[in-house]
Amino acid sequence: MERPGATTMRGNPLTLIGPELHEGDKAPDFDVVSDTLQPVNLEKTGQSVRIFSVVPSLDTPVCDAQTRRFNEEATKLPGVDIYTVSMDLPFAQKRWCGAYGIDKIKMLSDHKSGSFGEQYGTLIKELRIESRAIFVVDKDNKLRHIEYVKEVANHPDYDSALNVARSLAQ
Repeated sequence: MERPGATTMRGNPLTLIGPELHEGDKAPDFDVVSDTLQPVNLEKTGQSVRIFSVVPSLDTPVCDAQTRRFNEEATKLPGVDIYTVSMDLPFAQKRWCGAYGIDKIKMLSDHKSGSFGEQYGTLIKELRIESRAIFVVDKDNKLRHIEYVKEVANHPDYDSALNVARSLAQ
């Protein structure tokens, strides 16, 4: 399934591959790898409340800021696991985290198959990178908050996602 014009980069329309998910949907499964090259799917992320912060590349200013913000917030969210998903290679993710002291969130690389992007509707066809998005998944694997950021260069609404995750973890 393709969604032409579903996202933009500097105002230029791009096509997203995959469905547009909605709150209340069952969280789709996916196949990615951790920064230690271990396979990870939805089941392996556990049964806690989870935030999946999706970014195009850690080497861009907004992605950097988004990932740092969620790392800072992680200590204030007991019972919530936070994952950053990008197309960056696991080696690059690990190096970036080490360089910036990012140690409270988990990194997931979708570089191998684009599975996360295809299942969550965040894979940009023209660039084969992820669009910016946030998904909050509850303990029963239901999507409780979804934000597809229309313009890739814009920040997401951090507070909305964090408030939903906080309320679900109580």
